Amino acid sequence: MCGISGIIDRSNTPIPRGEIEAMNGRIRHRGPDDEGFFLENNVALGHRRLSILDLSPEGHQPMHRAQRYVIVYNGEVYNYLELRDELITRGHAFTSHSDTEVILAAYEEWGEGCVSRFNGMWAFALYDRERQTLFCSRDRFGVKPFYYVQTPGRFAFGSEIKQLLPFLDERNVNTKILMDYLVLSYEEHTDETFFEGVFKLPPSHNLLYDLKTGDFTLQRYYTIRIDESMGALEEAEAVRTYAASLEDAIKIRLRSDVKVGTCLSGGLDSSSVAAIAAKMYNTQDRSLSAVHAKSSEASNDESRWARTVADHCALDLNVIEPGADAFRACLEHVIRIQEEPFGSPSIIMQYLVFEEANRLGCKVMLDGQGGDETLMGYERYLPAYLLSLKGSARFRGFWLSFRHSKLTPWKLLQYFVYFTNASIRLARLKKKLSFIKPEYFDRLSTGTLRDSARNYGNILGLQLLEITSTQLPHLLKYEDKNSMCHSVEARLPFVDYRNVENALAIRNDLKIHKGWTKYLLRRGVEKLLPFEVVWRKDKIGFEAPSATWLKAHAEAMEASVRNSPLLRTLCTTYDYSKLDAKTRWKLFNIAEWERIYDVKIN
Repeated sequence: MCGISGIIDRSNTPIPRGEIEAMNGRIRHRGPDDEGFFLENNVALGHRRLSILDLSPEGHQPMHRAQRYVIVYNGEVYNYLELRDELITRGHAFTSHSDTEVILAAYEEWGEGCVSRFNGMWAFALYDRERQTLFCSRDRFGVKPFYYVQTPGRFAFGSEIKQLLPFLDERNVNTKILMDYLVLSYEEHTDETFFEGVFKLPPSHNLLYDLKTGDFTLQRYYTIRIDESMGALEEAEAVRTYAASLEDAIKIRLRSDVKVGTCLSGGLDSSSVAAIAAKMYNTQDRSLSAVHAKSSEASNDESRWARTVADHCALDLNVIEPGADAFRACLEHVIRIQEEPFGSPSIIMQYLVFEEANRLGCKVMLDGQGGDETLMGYERYLPAYLLSLKGSARFRGFWLSFRHSKLTPWKLLQYFVYFTNASIRLARLKKKLSFIKPEYFDRLSTGTLRDSARNYGNILGLQLLEITSTQLPHLLKYEDKNSMCHSVEARLPFVDYRNVENALAIRNDLKIHKGWTKYLLRRGVEKLLPFEVVWRKDKIGFEAPSATWLKAHAEAMEASVRNSPLLRTLCTTYDYSKLDAKTRWKLFNIAEWERIYDVKIN
């Protein structure tokens, strides 16, 4: 797990070494263990190393092979041992024990098709001297970032946006993305960023840059495949198949030459990962470390569940309880490292979890991102599931849904109306955010919202949309930036592509069953976790004590919003104190991001 940098001069002029060094220096936190550079003709590559596999100098990057290939790579290919063995049978030799060398040999053997054989998370750029190409790739779901800019003089890429900002003549806000965030809470649904001119390589895509012409092309290499035979499995076999898939995803993510820990919210997803990992990791002399962030608000405090899981699974539990002072102390830094406005203060809670992991010496942390999206864990999925039922089954399903969740019948009816009708949703948002000037409100990506509403009649379509566009991508972005700023590698078993495909292919009535969300997972781990954890009804999610934090910071937040030139351009007069907490946070986050990054509006 590392950070990468790259520059190509489009006029075929050599790159000054100081330029790539400065670019690489902006991401020192991503790789404090080592640094390396490669410069040749009009190509410059940089790398920051966080040593996880093969801690020796043999793992140094940029890595070379056969005097033809040079790579800078960020990520982990978890099945590298299996690929290495296969490549040895095909005549390839290895000098290191790193997965980086396996990627080079795989490209040498299979060309650009090599990425279809990888199981992991990655963002890399591979320079092929003979073909005069730069082959870049990003993993299937975009766990690892790859940003780029193209100007008349340069093509540049990196692991973080801040590396690319010096290549822009001006730092202008992308008002369409800003509006999607402010109104719809969409951030990662396109290849654009909040900065005009900065783009990201979409997940499941390769980028091939032709050094001879100065042009590049994008090509999708992966689309989620649904094995229809999985849908025919009976409950017991479906549970066994899914549980085996998840166990293997965790097993290969425990491959590490450094200490591994796990994030533990106390919810079903993180508890399942912790329980399975502990079974594999714990020995007589070693216990899996877990970090839990305790909320000071009783309504979203899950610490008793985390302690129950830790006691049951023999975890080394470490609990932090950040108050308003801790929130204030790290707020500006988190906004800076996230680089773009984000959804809620819970991201700061996550930041503090990884800070504690770093203190404990856990260079690798497992986490439960992806469980809700792949297994229909959010209660807003219930309308889609109920719409798929027919006749009396729909009425019975409605009754069981509020019996086995924290939803009331009235709230469930509201979900039906709100999430299934884009026009009603847009009208409500327009009324709620009436202070936004019409010329900016009209820039919304309403097509994405309508796709979401339409897919409430198609469960698979809804899940695919949330996994690839509207939900999972921004969670993965937060996770990467929060973990890597503390030099910690986050690994996500639920996002193993085999696990995703299995979860999506299994019958819907095994994902939501008699009102129980994530039924398949509950059944799969019921022998590993206490009954009261497996069959919890009160899903909370990973939440910060936002009410407490924002109340303590209210005066400073309002002053920041009031002083924002960007918001004065976007909005008419309004009373900030009368807005709901989520909107107040978003406006404040925009104002601080604007100030920190000196962003302008055209």
